[in-house]
Amino acid sequence: MEMMQPSAVREILKVAERPDVLSFAGGLPAPELFPVEEIAAAHAEVLRSEGAYALQYSTTEGYGPLRDWISAHLTRQGIATKTNQVLITSGSQQGIDLVARIFVDPGDVVLVENPTYLAALQAFAAYEAKLVPVPSDDDGMQVEHLEELILTHRPKLIYLVTNFQNPKGTSLSMSRRRMLAHLADKHGVAVLEDDPYGELIFRGEPLPAVAALGSSNVLRISTFSKTLAPGLRIGWLSGDEALVRKVTIVKQAADLHTATLAQRATATLLRDFDLDAHMARLRSVYGQRAATMISALRTYMPAGTSWVDPSGGMFVWMQLPHGLDAEALFHQALAKQVAFVPGSAFFVDDIRRDFVRLNFSNRPPELIKEGMKRLGEVVHAAVLSPPPPMPRRAETIPPLR
Repeated sequence: MEMMQPSAVREILKVAERPDVLSFAGGLPAPELFPVEEIAAAHAEVLRSEGAYALQYSTTEGYGPLRDWISAHLTRQGIATKTNQVLITSGSQQGIDLVARIFVDPGDVVLVENPTYLAALQAFAAYEAKLVPVPSDDDGMQVEHLEELILTHRPKLIYLVTNFQNPKGTSLSMSRRRMLAHLADKHGVAVLEDDPYGELIFRGEPLPAVAALGSSNVLRISTFSKTLAPGLRIGWLSGDEALVRKVTIVKQAADLHTATLAQRATATLLRDFDLDAHMARLRSVYGQRAATMISALRTYMPAGTSWVDPSGGMFVWMQLPHGLDAEALFHQALAKQVAFVPGSAFFVDDIRRDFVRLNFSNRPPELIKEGMKRLGEVVHAAVLSPPPPMPRRAETIPPLR
């Protein structure tokens, strides 16, 4: 597996987050939209009324009222879920890690959409999985290739982000969702449906989750990181009760339980907070910022540049013209004090070097316009005088454990 090294990505993000750089690299929600006062009030109430319990050890499954809220929320979304089918995790990233621990032994195959979420690739690589890419298009993972890949590779797991995918911003079509659920049951293959962005829809109608389509082989993870605040570190895993029980046992060995105070405060916040109004504002702001970025790209990018116009989520996926190397371009962009993540970081292999991921959620419209203007100047200059391509990286991701 040939891809950008995690250390290289960390260095890019470290440089990109310098205060003098206008960065569109990190996958960050808008901090000015965090309900800070409400979160503070929820923590204060919990500490005042049940402080001894909130600061004590807790059950691995998670705080009951929070699990009740999540199960009811999922059921309203069409995913019939009981409380005992929900496990609270320390962010959805932990859900990926726990599922990998259960399903993956060294050399086992995991089918992943290509490109996909970088930290998922790192999590599977930590358990020495063999990652087999499944191509994707504007309708998400090309599920029509799955049956042949399942028969050829006998995978232990299929992983994908179904809504407003990171990095592409695309969503799995309805027909492919049905086909995926069917194939999971037909071949007895576990599917990990990662959905951190589904609530951030700002155009069109939401599609039902794969987990809502009747397969008992689908585990689903999500998080409050994108809707409330990532610092809470509250996510969840849901699915078949027996599978969730297995994951719970592994979590117990990993960290005993997710932070008790954060769980209780989140449950209190959800009880008292107007989440619908908050989400309406979030969707409105993100929709405006996405539209601003797309408009600025149309204005400032040279002919031959293309991009995905997302209907939700946090990212715009852009293809550079004339096969320009995004990694090489990154350093020229940095000289203009603007930053992005080269798209090669998200591929199982490194063959696509002409893509860029841009985060629109973290910057106000005026800075988005200025950032795209700077980036446009860099791309225009590169078209006239392309930078030399960066050397290819042949080494594999080292195990993280």
